[in-house]
Amino acid sequence: MSNQHKHPTISFRISAAERKQIEARILASGMMKKDYFVRSCIYNRICVVGKKEAIYPLVQTVNALYLQLLEMQNAFTEYCEQQALNNLPTSDEIKELQTDYNNMLTAIIDLLDGAKYLWEGEHHETK
Repeated sequence: MSNQHKHPTISFRISAAERKQIEARILASGMMKKDYFVRSCIYNRICVVGKKEAIYPLVQTVNALYLQLLEMQNAFTEYCEQQALNNLPTSDEIKELQTDYNNMLTAIIDLLDGAKYLWEGEHHETK
């Protein structure tokens, strides 16, 4: 019962040098460690290391999400036309789904933004 109200823990291993660098940044920020890590994970830019071929699946995922949203919209519209409105999802369920999609799309967009350098060289070469 005592662990029911606690949020999940995220942990990882770092080297001694990395720990010193992180501790120095936390000290300089003036924030508590928890706040520093949360803000760093959410608001810092994503650096992508790889090839275009590794990023294409993300583009396909975004396309699949778009198609899924269109399918959901069509199903929802058809349901509203055919059924009574008493079995519709609650406002909270819709907000939770919206939050999940917003978080996923924001992460994918940030990741693609971090990988744009993979295409920039090609873009400049074609000019």
